[in-house]
Amino acid sequence: MYYIIVYDVNVKRVTKMLKLMREYVNHVQNSVFEGELTDAQLEELKYRAKELMNPEEDSVIIYKVGSKRWSSREVLGIEKQSPDNFL
Repeated sequence: MYYIIVYDVNVKRVTKMLKLMREYVNHVQNSVFEGELTDAQLEELKYRAKELMNPEEDSVIIYKVGSKRWSSREVLGIEKQSPDNFL
């Protein structure tokens, strides 16, 4: 399944959350990530993100797109890092 994941966490946890997300999905821009995940990978990512978060001040939003094939993407301005550029 293809996902878009965004987070908004306290500055004290930004670096840890960034590193965690990069283990699973492609870093698109600031706190925005996208990529293919299996059900098991998604559950593991959610579990690990919850361990890092303070639920009273942080949030992670996961959008299930279904398939990259059925998604469309338009970038206005400079694209910081395209997921198509990964080796």
